[in-house]
Amino acid sequence: MTLPAAARAPAIVHPSSFIEDGAILGSNVVIGPFCHVGPQVVLGDNVRLMSHVVVTGRTSIGAGCRIFPQAVIGCEPQNIHYKGEDTELVIGENCTIREGVTMNTGMANAGGKTTVGNNSLFLAYSHVAHDCHVGDNVILSNNVMLAGHVSVGDRVIMGGGAAVHQFTRIGHHAFIGGLAAVSNDVIPYGMLNGNPGVLAGLNIIGMQRAGIDKQSIHAVRRVYKAIFDQTTPIRDNIARIKAEGTVVGAVADIISFIDADSERALSSPARGKRG
Repeated sequence: MTLPAAARAPAIVHPSSFIEDGAILGSNVVIGPFCHVGPQVVLGDNVRLMSHVVVTGRTSIGAGCRIFPQAVIGCEPQNIHYKGEDTELVIGENCTIREGVTMNTGMANAGGKTTVGNNSLFLAYSHVAHDCHVGDNVILSNNVMLAGHVSVGDRVIMGGGAAVHQFTRIGHHAFIGGLAAVSNDVIPYGMLNGNPGVLAGLNIIGMQRAGIDKQSIHAVRRVYKAIFDQTTPIRDNIARIKAEGTVVGAVADIISFIDADSERALSSPARGKRG
């Protein structure tokens, strides 16, 4: 949100913090003690850095975000192939980034941009690696680790200590259990637990909280059972569902997700079963 001219106010910066020349600070920004803001950083209106926060690289942070102590935002990718290219990190509005969180800029050979949506919550020591794309209203609990090139859809919730393999996709409204090892794609609305991660059903509670109607939830339940009918291959099951002509709404989201190109296989209820 951009404030009207009459309500705009200069940033408040603690004298112990260092703001490099070139940094852009929006209205009503508050920077607490012992912070460092780099020369390519843009902080939107009403951003607050609590204390001991580092924001560096070509990083933009949307209005209303709060960043807690010891977070390091916008450092270069943790990748041996990074050669100092000018890549970026873009964070949306109203995100809360708790203690010790790290987020990296992108790699030049993969689009050069890491993105985070609006209204998301990153609990202590969670990590967003280079070229990740995280949607809106996402929650990463403590110590969640996203490797490079991971895609996380809107309203995903990830339990503490979960780890996601590079290039993995997690569909919107999915739920990932604590300490889960996510090495394959997780369908929208899916619930995954364990190491290795296995689908354990659907995130019905998350769907209800998102306002999805009962008819759509029942349709997703039926399709889930049909897709993962272990008597026939998943691709055959998908073809049969399409032939029935009922691929609409939430069901279409799941089918489109499975049909999309991916570097990873598809998580299923059976260990070792591949898409």
